[in-house]
Amino acid sequence: MSDVDLAEDLWGPFGRPLFESPSAHALRRVGVVDVGSNSVRLVVFDGAARSPAYFYNEKIMCGLGAGLGETGRLNPEGRKRALAAIKRFQRLAEGMNIAPLTAVATAAVREAEDGPEFREEITRETGLRLFVIDGKEEARLSAQGVLLGWPEAKGLVCDIGGSSMELAELKASGVGYCVSSDLGPLKLMGFKTKKSQKAHIKSVIEDLHNQMPITDKRLFLVGGSWRAIARLDMERRNYPLPVLHEYRMTPRSVLDTAKWIAENDLDDLASRTNTSSERMALVPIASQVLKQLLKTFKPKEIAISSYGIREGMLYEQMPKRVRRRDPLIEACRSAEAKDARSPGFGRELYDFIMPLYKSAPEETKRLIKAACLLHDVSWRAHPDFRGEVCFDNTTRANLGGLKHRERIFLGLALLHRYKNKSETSRFAPLFEMLTPKQKTDAETLGKAMRFGAMFWTKHLNAVASLRFYPKKKELVLHLDPEYQDLFGEVAASRFNALASALESNASVEFSKG
Repeated sequence: MSDVDLAEDLWGPFGRPLFESPSAHALRRVGVVDVGSNSVRLVVFDGAARSPAYFYNEKIMCGLGAGLGETGRLNPEGRKRALAAIKRFQRLAEGMNIAPLTAVATAAVREAEDGPEFREEITRETGLRLFVIDGKEEARLSAQGVLLGWPEAKGLVCDIGGSSMELAELKASGVGYCVSSDLGPLKLMGFKTKKSQKAHIKSVIEDLHNQMPITDKRLFLVGGSWRAIARLDMERRNYPLPVLHEYRMTPRSVLDTAKWIAENDLDDLASRTNTSSERMALVPIASQVLKQLLKTFKPKEIAISSYGIREGMLYEQMPKRVRRRDPLIEACRSAEAKDARSPGFGRELYDFIMPLYKSAPEETKRLIKAACLLHDVSWRAHPDFRGEVCFDNTTRANLGGLKHRERIFLGLALLHRYKNKSETSRFAPLFEMLTPKQKTDAETLGKAMRFGAMFWTKHLNAVASLRFYPKKKELVLHLDPEYQDLFGEVAASRFNALASALESNASVEFSKG
């Protein structure tokens, strides 16, 4: 074991916080410009090195690739808008002290005959160097973006842009085979008939299938058109948690939504889902591509990734030791360091309540870690609303590596950290996404944190400890006699509530060690 690994091992199950490492400081705030065929976007990442927040995010729907298939050149109006957007982004970067930006261009710029001229214009007008990446590199970076949120992801990544569609294989060793195609909705608009368009889509996807050595039946969808379809799927299903990242769809649901889109007015759908008219115009064609993709590749599970090429560019800059870290835990560590009243107490709290979870699976322990780190970050909220603020913040937060049910579980546990009852909460419909046992487990975890927070000392575990005997149905608190005054009426009430949630008898023993 290296000295670095040993030092991190001494931190126990949490690991040393990445944001304390000098090697990660360069990742604290990174600006990326993505010049796509349909949109031009600036994203500034900030926060935890492994799971950064979106410090700034601005998108302009320029349509650079509109008409490219017919003219071979960038759309003149789109080109003007893109240049104006990049000028603005460069000024913003200077104001944020993050210049120079990292800027990449994809299919439209690399394929247009005036692409090199446009690059020179960008450099001349802004000083920004625009890197044009090929299709396989675009696929690789998009797949790395998926890995930013799902470090253990395996399956097929499909990134659709305005003028191209990329596929990448994700396997245990990382990104595998990558391939690019011309199946971007802007380019597909150039077909004179729907029949010829459909035949082309079928032919290209079948050829892609022959090239891709895919065995895992999981499909990760990246790109604005896919996200628009997912948002429409949510609308059709009346899905209660409008968070696109990690949203899951079945092939049957996608087909039903594609049919629903075809039967409804696009302007009405755009209004109902807050989708731009430019994006909605591409959705029907993107739906045809997705239908053929499902028919040919036959995935069993479909997941939406809000992370793509921009996040992949950030992932590219990460050392391997950073990439290995859990994005959820790193984000929670950063939140605790920034917002908690007593940063570091989350680790003490985790150690304190872990006797209740000795036999819990690792995925459950991971959520417990996250909950303990987040248990105090919403303390500035009014006491009457802290529970629901915790729930709302957690379920909508920029947290990677969380399934939707895990978001609800984590949020409900934190709600119970501050509140005994949840039945009257305005978020009650979301609780129904959990099984009865999951709801009970979340409540118990919340009560455990609620009780542990009563021993808010620098070294909680030197003062108090829990022992849990599930077969005997006994919960025992060992408390150092020197600190018995901490076990007041409120602490006793919370201890009894925890024991009741565990269906156990409660007892207190005053003893050192």
